[in-house]
Amino acid sequence: MTPLVDSHVHLDDNRFDADREAVIERAKRSGVRTMVVPAVDASGWAALAQLAETHTGICPAYGMHPMFLACHRPEDVDRLDAWLDAHPAVAVGETGLDHFVASLDHERQLALFERHLAIAVNHRLPVIVHARRAVDAVIGAIRRHPGVRGVVHSFSGSLEQAIQLDRLGFFVGIGGPLTHARAQRLHRIFAQLPIEQIVLESDAPDQPGAMHRGQRNEPAWIADTANALAALRGMGVDEVARSTTANAGRLFGFGLPDT
Repeated sequence: MTPLVDSHVHLDDNRFDADREAVIERAKRSGVRTMVVPAVDASGWAALAQLAETHTGICPAYGMHPMFLACHRPEDVDRLDAWLDAHPAVAVGETGLDHFVASLDHERQLALFERHLAIAVNHRLPVIVHARRAVDAVIGAIRRHPGVRGVVHSFSGSLEQAIQLDRLGFFVGIGGPLTHARAQRLHRIFAQLPIEQIVLESDAPDQPGAMHRGQRNEPAWIADTANALAALRGMGVDEVARSTTANAGRLFGFGLPDT
């Protein structure tokens, strides 16, 4: 099968500390040749940079996740701009808005997200966006930053919202949730979206698919998502792999992985 790209995996998460090398090797054996790893806070940027330097096919993104709002200092977003000047990255992120967790301050999230969007435009990088129960607010922020592009990962919005994002130059990412039989709404949306808008992701160690329910997720398992997407769309799985891999290449600016 055509090599796959995992467009969103937290390989730097401490849940991989005991067997990270084995996880990376299993991913490669399963055909996942390129993995985009988005940071969640400034304290992890240096370790992520080291991980990317020592492993071919691991591509870092740097940002500040809205769910870790309590960890972010005001000066961190200024450091991000300078960090990107000195450290190669394929994207800015993970950033975005989370309106599911009631304790997260919406105004502070939005201010931080808008700074990320401006930084992404300045560095001519795409942005990796978390949007939980906040897709309309995310779309509004994107509209205020002409020229920004990127991906809304683990997309859970409506078909209409996905169409709006497509018009704004944004991809949508999908992973394990698509493999669950009860995810009928997701099935309908991803059966209809242009294949040119879709990238595959694991979001590992979170969001395992139906075949690995209750387990720590791994990038090797995005093949299950490729199979589910192919079945929904009436496509061959190799065609899905070729399309989503090419999409990730266009989004992040890297070449296709070797077969």
